[in-house]
Amino acid sequence: MPSAVSNDDGGWQASAKAWIAEQGEHGDFGRRYVLDPVMLPRALARLPRKALDVGCGDGRFCRMLKQHAIDITGIDPTSPLLAVAQARDPQGAYLKAVAERLPFGNASFDLVVSYLSLIDIPDIDAAIPEMARVLKPGGSLLIANLNSFNTACADTGWVKNADGRQLHYPIDNYLQERSMWLEYRGIRIRNHHRPLSTYLRVLLKAGLRLTYFDEPPPIADTPPSKAASYRRAPWFLVMEWIKPA
Repeated sequence: MPSAVSNDDGGWQASAKAWIAEQGEHGDFGRRYVLDPVMLPRALARLPRKALDVGCGDGRFCRMLKQHAIDITGIDPTSPLLAVAQARDPQGAYLKAVAERLPFGNASFDLVVSYLSLIDIPDIDAAIPEMARVLKPGGSLLIANLNSFNTACADTGWVKNADGRQLHYPIDNYLQERSMWLEYRGIRIRNHHRPLSTYLRVLLKAGLRLTYFDEPPPIADTPPSKAASYRRAPWFLVMEWIKPA
């Protein structure tokens, strides 16, 4: 999710069209075959009535939750993405806003979702407490994020041999928090690397309690041409945090 509070939007405005094309209607490989099979059941497990998707992008996960009679609101600071979300779901609630300043009252939602958005948020020390603030006591914050070993060398990627075969995925400067520009298939966006300990520190400081953690592999019927690398290095993590009642 592009969530900059300055004029630097992390490249999302310029990359929105290419990103929408990359995602298609059902999401990219990682969302469709790795994360959705975990994220959707976890989102539904506590029978939420009212939910917020922080960094909703084109609204894909919002539409999935709406199919289960959840009153879902999506926020994102990138206008072209919100326009597509609204066009695909004309009756949906999509607002232009940043994660660091959520335009909702305290205890407004049973469920808050951050679906691959933390890596795009410049200030998680402000954003995560905001997500906790708008949660009702007993509500859950459901997070999908890139694993921090992934983001540590996301700008270099797999080490390959002369034939292009993937040898190993490098980890370097893991503890050094930093941002980097990533470019692929017409998309150029800024991602933020933070060690896992940084995320855990901020979540714990916000008073949340961890109730679920996973590093999911691709599901069984994943196209084999892409599945192998995701099993060798689990790209994603999923966490569920509860706001104590």
